[in-house]
Amino acid sequence: QVQLVESGGGLVQAGGSLRLSCAASGRIFSINGMGWYRQTPGKQRELVADITRGGRSRYADSVKGRFTISMDNAKNTVYLQMNSLKSEDTDVYYCNARIMGYDSADYVYWGQGTQVTVSS
Repeated sequence: QVQLVESGGGLVQAGGSLRLSCAASGRIFSINGMGWYRQTPGKQRELVADITRGGRSRYADSVKGRFTISMDNAKNTVYLQMNSLKSEDTDVYYCNARIMGYDSADYVYWGQGTQVTVSS
């Protein structure tokens, strides 16, 4: 089994910064990539940013230039540095990991979610 443990959410004023972390642990052969999604109740979960093991990243248009995703392969940990936060960034943020198991099958795991609230 694989666990994703998120941290770093909270309350911040508009214009401020937060850094989210997500560490993967358990029976992991290799991690193909990790990412962050966010979801407002009643709406679809949407991609914020993701990154491959090789370092290729992509971002939602709404966060380009403000958010930076990075991954520490040795620690199986992904980070999301969020700067210039806006009230519309308020959401529950979920960590995602695409993992190859010891059976060579690919699996997708999700974290439990962490609340980010930006006050205007």
